[in-house]
Amino acid sequence: METTARVVAVAPGSPAEAAGIVPGDELVTVNGEMPRDVVRYQLLVDEAELALDLRCDGLVRAVTIRKREGEPLGLELESAVFDRVRTCDNHCPFCFIYQLPKGMRRSLSLKDDDYRLSFLYGNFTTLTRFTEADLERTVDERLDPLYVSIHATDPNVRARLLRNRRGATSLRWLRLLLDHGLEIHGQVVLCPGLNDGDVLERTLLGVLDRYPELATVAVVPVGVSAHNTEPDIRPMSRDEVDAALDTIEAWQERFVDALGHRMVFAADELYLLAGRPFPALEAYDELAQHENGIGMARVFEAEVMARLAGDDVEPIGSRDGFFAWVEGAPADGYRAPRSGEVAVRLRSKRSRPVGIVTGEYGAEVIEPLLPLLSEHAGVPVRAVPVRNDFFGGNIGVTGLLTATDIRARLAEEPEGDRYLLPDVALSRDLFLDEGTLGDLPRPVEVVATNGVALVDALRP
Repeated sequence: METTARVVAVAPGSPAEAAGIVPGDELVTVNGEMPRDVVRYQLLVDEAELALDLRCDGLVRAVTIRKREGEPLGLELESAVFDRVRTCDNHCPFCFIYQLPKGMRRSLSLKDDDYRLSFLYGNFTTLTRFTEADLERTVDERLDPLYVSIHATDPNVRARLLRNRRGATSLRWLRLLLDHGLEIHGQVVLCPGLNDGDVLERTLLGVLDRYPELATVAVVPVGVSAHNTEPDIRPMSRDEVDAALDTIEAWQERFVDALGHRMVFAADELYLLAGRPFPALEAYDELAQHENGIGMARVFEAEVMARLAGDDVEPIGSRDGFFAWVEGAPADGYRAPRSGEVAVRLRSKRSRPVGIVTGEYGAEVIEPLLPLLSEHAGVPVRAVPVRNDFFGGNIGVTGLLTATDIRARLAEEPEGDRYLLPDVALSRDLFLDEGTLGDLPRPVEVVATNGVALVDALRP
């Protein structure tokens, strides 16, 4: 199957611009090879001499480029995958794709199970569609870290959770990837009555017994929207959350004794649901699953405190919005975000109270820091928690906020105040419901989703 990548932007002053490449051109071959994805493309265009075939309006032209080895070519491409995204053939009852409201844009309904998107964006793959050829390429090109959905190590339980008989055997690929020394991170989506309790105990025992080389394992609670139709999928009760946290913390000690590191980590959301304090920052080790909501609250707090103290802090930050991979391909490096410069409507900052627009979980994290932030800003700073009625259920993260719900919440807030919005709610300047900043009833300033950016935005 022929593969092409459409150019959507060309960096000014780049070798691509000098060669006359323009948006709308389709990249057909690089040095005689049709790259299937941005991973292979990046390896090819690192060469000093490039022979490109480009197509425009049905006509193919040849372009020769000479540049320094490793110098960026300067193309931004429409998609990370030029052939076809490998879709998921599982039917997990907890899959959030099945819980989306009707009428959302079609691209958000695409279920991927593509190891390339795991490498590029940190998406989790079940490995049920992984092949020998994929293993060979992954090992040869050292495509790691990769992120694998484990859910259960018991073959029968895993097959039932994925509703796919290959779920019982596909973790053999995990074993082979680890045998070749690749960095792999795992995840367990905890579904009460299905893989918590004794099943979670057996899963963590299975990790220690069969996959001790895993870098980390995250345990996250199932998200249940109001559009869920699966009778066996429900939010966790307080008792179930407490039991899961007790299990995870007990296994952390066992992993430390056996392997020298904690291995398994509970999502921040579990601590919020249990009303327990978050572990100390040091208890998250290398924070390798920060973007999966593991230790994010403690990192945010540490960034705020360090910045308020005047320290020069390099923030960890967060990736660009939910389903960011759907919205575009990285252009400069594998994990570079692609997000347009957000146009914001600003007013004078002086003597104006500030509202931080956030999800309900985010508000719980920010609340204890508000007195210090207000003192720093010289004006009252408050959280503006937005209830997620668009998805409903137990969805409370900021990254799933929509213009619809933010608009309704801001309509209740006073005019004339400043309003700050974390950029994680946007992907290429769009909310998930395709709303924009212009749809909101109050001027909003978009800030990066980290403590450093927030403190800097509040500087008087």
